[in-house]
Amino acid sequence: MPFLVFLFLIFIAIAGYFAQLNPIGVTFFIAPNQAYDVSLTALILLSISLGGLLVMITSGVRQTKALYLNWTYRKRQKKEARVENAYKAGVNAFLAKRYEDSLSLLQKGLAINTNHVNTLLKLGEIYRIQNNFSEAIRLHRKAKLVDDQNVETLFQLADDLEAARQSDEAVSVLQEILQKDDANQTAWTRLRDIHISLSQWEEAHSVEEKILKLPLSDETRQKEQNIFLGIKFEKGIVFLKRDQTETARRAFKSAVKINKFFLPSYIGLGEIYIKEGRLESSMTLFEKGYDITQNLILLHRLEELCLELGQPDRILQVYQKAVKKQPSDIPLKFYLGKLYYRLEMIDEAFDLFSEMEGQLDHFQDIQKIMGILYLRRGDPTLAAEAFQKALGLTTSVIVPYRCALCDRQTMEWSGRCICGAWNSYKATSIRQGNEQRKEAVSISASLSASLAKSHASEGGEFF
Repeated sequence: MPFLVFLFLIFIAIAGYFAQLNPIGVTFFIAPNQAYDVSLTALILLSISLGGLLVMITSGVRQTKALYLNWTYRKRQKKEARVENAYKAGVNAFLAKRYEDSLSLLQKGLAINTNHVNTLLKLGEIYRIQNNFSEAIRLHRKAKLVDDQNVETLFQLADDLEAARQSDEAVSVLQEILQKDDANQTAWTRLRDIHISLSQWEEAHSVEEKILKLPLSDETRQKEQNIFLGIKFEKGIVFLKRDQTETARRAFKSAVKINKFFLPSYIGLGEIYIKEGRLESSMTLFEKGYDITQNLILLHRLEELCLELGQPDRILQVYQKAVKKQPSDIPLKFYLGKLYYRLEMIDEAFDLFSEMEGQLDHFQDIQKIMGILYLRRGDPTLAAEAFQKALGLTTSVIVPYRCALCDRQTMEWSGRCICGAWNSYKATSIRQGNEQRKEAVSISASLSASLAKSHASEGGEFF
């Protein structure tokens, strides 16, 4: 700029010099009736001066604007740096689970920039952890207004609404994500899980069908397939409770066609036959189901039906046939012995449990039954020893059902465990381990004998 001014002054000096050498005048009109006589050189100089002045003003404005923009940019950079530093420090405190420190740091950053999306997201997450759902929802909704294309913001908001038990609104947010990206597997999965948690099985079934149409890994597809089977089973149960047996039957059979080893569907179909009074069909189904799945739970159901109908020979033959095929299957032999005991077949039960007692060092329920059998055979001393062994075990034996995934123990079979898995209960009653009992049981032989005699006199049973 100074150099241009210098050149401009030199040019004026040269023009002035030539004006002295050429004193020619011209008439210059500034209005229709007003004119001035000026020299040609002066007119040229005036025009050049005005043009130069305009250029200098324009250049000055441009440079002033550039300086202002540069100043504001640097100021904004410093502001963003302070926000980022506060955000990083807040995240570090969050990862260390120092939530109060994290809140303080993030709030300082938010005071500098109230629209910093990452800070809004993290603050909302902390409030959700602290069960302050209303504040979490407010912050995440604000983040959504700032950047409505940020999918993470929508997921965080859905988390808040679900935690606050505003499931309908959470569903709406997830559907909003799917409108932006209909192949978002996470959104579909979360939507399905909400429907499952609300026992909305029709909606869950519809969503799961869409999930299975997505490109999935083999492992994920298998997992989703199992969930799909569970949802079909739950649909069938709902229809069965409504006495819509045909619709329930279709749901159960559909699950069996997909996976013939899916136990809950056999149970469901059996319940339909029982409800319709077709007990023979139910027993046949349980027998065929056991042949396919080898799941002892079906034998338990068959056992109850056979005994209820006065057909103990049938269930005995099924158990004996199964044991003959699998002579090393300890749980199967245990349940056969338990059936012998239940049918008052004392000698058969005693022989089978004596054989099993030799195969296992510690088996609580065998010891309990053996104690009763010794009493029945008139030997209270051995009965007392068996009871004492049963009380002093260091090994856990669960009867009858255990979830293979979460290890939950229950006396009542269910198609779905509380851990959320379907078809996970197994009738593997024997589970040997090293878990010590929480309370030591110390009992003398004389006390055990007296307890055994008392039990024998009362005719009580452990099962």
